[in-house]
Amino acid sequence: MIEAMETIDEFLLRHAVDVEDAIRKAARTEILPRWRRLADHEVDQKAGPHDLVTDADRLAERYLTEALGALLPGSVVVGEEAVHADPETYEALQGDAPVWIVDPVDGTRQFVRGEDGFCTLVALAHRGVLLASWTYAPAREQLATAVRGKGARLDGVRLVAGSPEQGRDLRIATSHPDYTTDAQKRELFALWADGVAPRPCGSAGLEYLAVARGELDATAFSWEAAWDHAAGLLLVEEAGGAHLTRDGVPFRVTGDNALPFTAARDAATAQRVVDLLRNPHW
Repeated sequence: MIEAMETIDEFLLRHAVDVEDAIRKAARTEILPRWRRLADHEVDQKAGPHDLVTDADRLAERYLTEALGALLPGSVVVGEEAVHADPETYEALQGDAPVWIVDPVDGTRQFVRGEDGFCTLVALAHRGVLLASWTYAPAREQLATAVRGKGARLDGVRLVAGSPEQGRDLRIATSHPDYTTDAQKRELFALWADGVAPRPCGSAGLEYLAVARGELDATAFSWEAAWDHAAGLLLVEEAGGAHLTRDGVPFRVTGDNALPFTAARDAATAQRVVDLLRNPHW
């Protein structure tokens, strides 16, 4: 628990491991026991057939909301399922209190299919600044962490995004067609150009991890829900990467971003993706 007059930086020094433990426990008790064992009544639709929620999402978020709030009294939680139930909850991102941004199961569709490409995303932000993040892929036993100004790590090993190889097609994960409007598809079609190899994304959190590891060159996403992006954006940034919105400024977790936006292995690649989005080849 945070002590009187303790700063958030001091809190992270003392309690980052406690946050990690809470995330692991949420996965161990609420997510993994349901992986590949979901009953029909444990899966619901939200906005449509591709927008799924499971009991694992709900119960893991409930656990994390209680655990993270207890670790940092005075903080608030903006979780995907809580915002779905009460959209006004999202406004906490604009406030003065520290905010935990939580996606209990990122990649729910993969989770429902019994695939291992899902993760739990947690980020800590204050007044719009991302301070720390955790990306946990429990089925793969991978944990990536980032702390502002202190780098990014995967299972304790420092992550360095590096730069794309010269002469090779730029590998970009884009918003999946199942989750985009016709207008968004037209915008992203600008990336179907010479020297670029786009593909639909899976779990956003794991795509960001792939960028931070140098396995993917960039992402290009058409939506700005903070729980999908906060953890990964800090991870990429602390691995040496960069992120830009379509108007050429970094993504703001508080919203009102010009979309689509990109996160990339380096600043030059981020600018190249934005230039393609601004200047379609057709």
